[in-house]
Amino acid sequence: MVAIFLKGGDLAALDGRVIDAVSGKGIAGAIVTVGDQDTTTDTDGRFHTANNTSRILVRACGYRRAAYSADELARDGGRVTLTPFVPKALYLSAYGIGSGPLRSAALALVREGPFNALVIDIKSDRGMVPYPSLVPLAKVSGARQMTTIPNLSSLVDSLHAQGIYVIARIVVFKDNTLANARPDLAVKRQDERLFHDKEELSWTDPFQAEVRDYNIAIAVEAARAGFDEIQFDYVRFPDATQQLKLSQPATEAARVAAIDMFLTEARRQLKPYNIFLAVDIFGYVCWNTNDTGIGQQLEHLIKIVDYLSPMLYPSCFQCGIPGYRNPVAHPYEIVQQSLEHAEHRVNVPPLRFRPWIQEFRDYAFDRRAFGTEEIEAQIRAASDFGSDGWMIWNPTNRYFSIAQDTKGHSIEVSKH
Repeated sequence: MVAIFLKGGDLAALDGRVIDAVSGKGIAGAIVTVGDQDTTTDTDGRFHTANNTSRILVRACGYRRAAYSADELARDGGRVTLTPFVPKALYLSAYGIGSGPLRSAALALVREGPFNALVIDIKSDRGMVPYPSLVPLAKVSGARQMTTIPNLSSLVDSLHAQGIYVIARIVVFKDNTLANARPDLAVKRQDERLFHDKEELSWTDPFQAEVRDYNIAIAVEAARAGFDEIQFDYVRFPDATQQLKLSQPATEAARVAAIDMFLTEARRQLKPYNIFLAVDIFGYVCWNTNDTGIGQQLEHLIKIVDYLSPMLYPSCFQCGIPGYRNPVAHPYEIVQQSLEHAEHRVNVPPLRFRPWIQEFRDYAFDRRAFGTEEIEAQIRAASDFGSDGWMIWNPTNRYFSIAQDTKGHSIEVSKH
């Protein structure tokens, strides 16, 4: 039984059902937001909400998000329909999105298929914010030194018009620009000098509320611009061998709590926008039962975000995985077994995962190029596992085009 009670054009109470637009079956675990309240659908896709707002927001992993007015819900008898969608994404850096040739090549790959999504830097690996942000700290820190996205909303609208799912990548605590402009917010060495990682870049302190608020404010701007998903990268402490100095002792419990606090507050502030939230994690986080020394605890993260995006680049598995000591020779097994191990630990559907896969030359083992065979193996592993798509990482933004057979598996990879 579906019941809707309207008062003054507002949605006063609703018993409804979220269904798959293709199969007609109920969708379990869909998030229904009415006002400031969230509810989750049961195993048959049913939900109840009682509120006084005229708008209902719905999303579920593996689907396009949707928004309904009270009148629309009344006409549909409380039925909410979501369209299945599996992102297959290319990455464009802050420079790549502003480069005519790189952007055009990526869009050509989208037109050719199978790509249907883009991951775009709106806060880069060096802390640059490449659009006219109104966040005060972006201006005073020097993060606005370049503009490669003149209008964030216009960019998103143009990509949506082409059917592209658009993901905003925000590099969080690795922030060379802010750390140098505001040393009081930076990670330091014991001698009070700024810490520098292997790339000679400085980091900000995850314990500092001002740092967390800054990155959340950028995420809110992306949500207002219409992005489908926020993806936080470098949501962690530095993986440093030296002892670091932060604003409080960085015990494992404190590290995990700081990362959880940041993501929980981001989730709260992003609620009105019905946007998916994802977090990039080290590949070994899928295997390690501790926080890997960086504050990323698998069992904690999955309770806060919609998607976990492990970076399953074989080159980053310097110690291999059980049974496979040479990861670059086994790209399928690295991706498939890492995802299966993580799924077993947190007991969630495979659609809660979308991995990053490697499309750059190995740097840790035999320096092999990752071409046709290696890329196809990683994509097949993600598909066999059942993840909600995959994302291809190449820092140069120069990609391979992938043709598909009738079964949807990539069978040919040729240089674009």
